[in-house]
Amino acid sequence: MHGPLAAPAADAPSVTLLTEGTYPHSHGGVSVWCDQLVQGMPDIPFRIIAVTGTGRERLAWTLPANVRRVDALPLWGTTPAGRAPRGRALRTFLAGYERFLLSLLDPAHEGDFAPAFHRLADHAAGGTLPALLQGEDAVRVLVRVWNRPALPTAAARPTLHDALTATDLLEHALRPLAADVPADGITHAVSGGLAAVPGLIAHHRHGTPFLLTEHGIYLRERYLGFRTEPYRWPVKALMLGLFRQLAVESYRCAALVTPGNRYNRRWEEHGGTPPDRIRTVYNGVDPAAFPPAGPEPEVPTLSWAGRVDPIKGLDTLIRAFALVQRRVPEARLRLFGGTPRGGEGYRTACEKLAAELGVGDAVTFEGRVEDIRDAYAAGNVVMLSSISEGFPFTLIEAMSCGRATVSTDVGGVREAVGDSGLVVPPRDPESMAEAALTLLGDRELRSRMGESARLRVIEQFTLRQTISAFREIYHDLAASRRRSVLFAPAVPFGPPPAMALAAGGVR
Repeated sequence: MHGPLAAPAADAPSVTLLTEGTYPHSHGGVSVWCDQLVQGMPDIPFRIIAVTGTGRERLAWTLPANVRRVDALPLWGTTPAGRAPRGRALRTFLAGYERFLLSLLDPAHEGDFAPAFHRLADHAAGGTLPALLQGEDAVRVLVRVWNRPALPTAAARPTLHDALTATDLLEHALRPLAADVPADGITHAVSGGLAAVPGLIAHHRHGTPFLLTEHGIYLRERYLGFRTEPYRWPVKALMLGLFRQLAVESYRCAALVTPGNRYNRRWEEHGGTPPDRIRTVYNGVDPAAFPPAGPEPEVPTLSWAGRVDPIKGLDTLIRAFALVQRRVPEARLRLFGGTPRGGEGYRTACEKLAAELGVGDAVTFEGRVEDIRDAYAAGNVVMLSSISEGFPFTLIEAMSCGRATVSTDVGGVREAVGDSGLVVPPRDPESMAEAALTLLGDRELRSRMGESARLRVIEQFTLRQTISAFREIYHDLAASRRRSVLFAPAVPFGPPPAMALAAGGVR
């Protein structure tokens, strides 16, 4: 409990937020967005189902009274207890598992994904899925599917080690199938992928309306991330097949998809979302909470804010800064933001890169800053170097603070910036350096762009507009569900027979 509960309005819909690796256990742009949402609607009761790493993560946010419950779904840590059934029940599982694997690897079988996925969810609800997936029989099924002559994975000659690796990754990725999903209200996934899994299960079992907001395109980011993973091709093919099918199923089932920019909308339409079920809702900030930052630093400084993560492109930024310092020797680069668990190696690599380029003394990792406005005020120019983004908070916050910006042309960045900042290609240190040098060398241009940026935020990207849009969406989806229940046949919702069978410990 988090203090006395505010009384919800009589017609207030209950909302279950679905998150992965963000709110309420870590900081970052998406977490800020979630906090703004729940704080901005004190009359709406929220529940949070959070996909986490180990389940031991502490809350990083002070939750308001209208957040009634937080459930963590750890992907790692202790393997959930449960015994695999034998005999006929095992053979039935293996047949369904084979169809599931084929749906991830063979385009001819993609139509089998949804029914096979929900049968796995039934086993998860009965507590038997981890044991079933890790059994020798399931590993043999995977090897057999991989080696089908018609599949590209066969040419890679999958090994037993590949099969064990893939099985382990898949078992962890499917743990959200065991979520205690809501039968009432609506679910709102704040990303695609694993966060959406409880929403898909709730929609299938109970007809719970499913709302999807993608800040970045989850599937695209998984493809980018797996480029550098150490796994062999059969393993990558399987996992990327899972993420691809989750994206398709999420777009198919969503009552509404709310991208934060037009770039995401194009991806979602291409993924199969009907255009009439897409509504763009931009991220917003409170201009009063992010006022003009005040005097610039006397030493020429580039600042950056975010989490230390490969997708943020800090290696490109450091390379660009090295080029800047050749022409402005006194220049500094200050990087503000925490390093998430698992990201320590990337930070070390960035520090090593700065040292190798001879700018180690001029690049500082400041860590998390208590007041993010200090990060924007610390620079003459605020940088964004990401290789993938949705509609980045750090960018519109810096714009609201009246700072000139240099950003990579990814996601909704160009929509946010307009002509009030400089936009360069991603992974292009030379272009980024030239843009930074242009702004560092022209105080009048920086001032003009900063003023234009703040005005653009006030006119188009306010928090009030964002909260108002989602309040309307929540009420519309709840009303739509009430109408559908009112006119539906009198058949009670409940777990499908297969789920009841699994829970009953069939032998």
